[in-house]
Amino acid sequence: MTTVELTRFKVPADRAAELLQARAAMLADFRADREGFLDAQLIRVDDETWLDVVWWRSSEDFAASREKGANLPGIKAFFAPIAELISAEEGVTDDYRA
Repeated sequence: MTTVELTRFKVPADRAAELLQARAAMLADFRADREGFLDAQLIRVDDETWLDVVWWRSSEDFAASREKGANLPGIKAFFAPIAELISAEEGVTDDYRA
């Protein structure tokens, strides 16, 4: 089973480019610093709402990542334009495809 992180958040429309520009560095930081990080997909729901789907090897890896927070510059830059956290959920799947 693979753990899935589902995080929905709001970014002001005028800061969307900042969020997207920071994405590559955030993913690089995750790959370098987050044990069990498998992949991520960012989905724009509407002008201000986003859904980040992140796959982890285990629930423990996801929990360890949450503990680290925005500990690296690329992660911090990605979080900066986020104005509101709407929801954060964790689930599991048998059907993760790398």
